[in-house]
Amino acid sequence: MNILVLNGINLNMFGKRDPKQYGTITLAQITEQLDVLGAELGVTLQHFQSNFEGEMAERIHLAHVDQVDAVLINAGAWTHYSYGIRDALAILKCPIIEVHMSNIHAREAFRHHSVIAEIAKGQIAGFGVDSYLLGLRAAVSAVNAAKA
Repeated sequence: MNILVLNGINLNMFGKRDPKQYGTITLAQITEQLDVLGAELGVTLQHFQSNFEGEMAERIHLAHVDQVDAVLINAGAWTHYSYGIRDALAILKCPIIEVHMSNIHAREAFRHHSVIAEIAKGQIAGFGVDSYLLGLRAAVSAVNAAKA
């Protein structure tokens, strides 16, 4: 099973940016924890982070060509307004799991809406790094359920 993990704008700044919301864990540490869990679950993970919307869309297009089995995405601020990222994701035929370190529904009003949510299998928010780990488990479960 091949799962693509996408991290959007500013998420390379985890560990430095707003520790009250995001804690002090870095994106590299999140990636490491995902890789450990991925190995336990027997899945291959590909990781990609970009601060450039077009570059993210192109990586999603490549996921379509590569026929990845699932996508785990934290789009960062793009979650709330990027119809380009949303439309690129909509091309995919695999489960999409949306994750957020912070609880976007308990923050500023503009963060309460996700343009990705309606095409995602589900959304996990507010559990810090565990949002990613729970999201990976959800992605594996969704792929397995689709194969059954």
